Amino acid sequence: MGGLLEVKALALHFGGITALQDVGLAIAEGETLAVIGPNGSGKTSLFNCITGIYRPSSGSISFLEESLVGRSPDAITQLGVARTFQNLRLFHNMSVLDNLMVGRHLHFRKNFVHAALRLRAEEIRHRRRCEEIIEFLNLEPVRKSRAADCPYGVQKRVELGRALATEPKLLLLDEPVSGLTQEEKEEFSYWIHEIRGRFRITILLVEHDLRVASRLADRMVALDHGVKIAEGTPAEVQRHPEVIKAYLGE
Repeated sequence: MGGLLEVKALALHFGGITALQDVGLAIAEGETLAVIGPNGSGKTSLFNCITGIYRPSSGSISFLEESLVGRSPDAITQLGVARTFQNLRLFHNMSVLDNLMVGRHLHFRKNFVHAALRLRAEEIRHRRRCEEIIEFLNLEPVRKSRAADCPYGVQKRVELGRALATEPKLLLLDEPVSGLTQEEKEEFSYWIHEIRGRFRITILLVEHDLRVASRLADRMVALDHGVKIAEGTPAEVQRHPEVIKAYLGE
């Protein structure tokens, strides 16, 4: 294996429950890799290990040849890894713009005196970056609205925008189109596709909708009961007997 992100022999246990067992994958810079599998297959557990929410029981996770195991979520974000969540985690009483500004906090100057002297200029620079993302995601009509007052599909875009505001090298998307209408899925898929080219971001996504995953991904990895059962192109993975069995039964 070799790539921007490498996961090797990853295992995660909760008491007597095995969430992941001997999982390995790698994603190259500029690639989109989809992780698929039925509910309870370990997809979100894998994301939580990569982003520091869970500490794996064994195995290794490296990003740009630096180990992520044992690092806090904010330290992993500082390295250039951002994510969205299946269950949205927005600041509901803040405006759409301010939610994106939260994603910029990593880029504010850490030297207090320097920051104080140039605070206004720095804030303008960060706001300009957020405004570019707002325009890209077609959020201008709601930029001043409270996140809580926005429809669910718009909130999904806000969370994506906040992740983009961190300027990640690797973006993890957890069920990005879940709960959306068919029209919203088409629009969201377009933005995910454009992100790779416009922002030059590598994408790792978990997706239950196989049509969406197949359209977006260069490669797929399939999990079932915490074990990797297939890897390859979308067509190869979906034809794999173990994948068919996992989704449809015997």
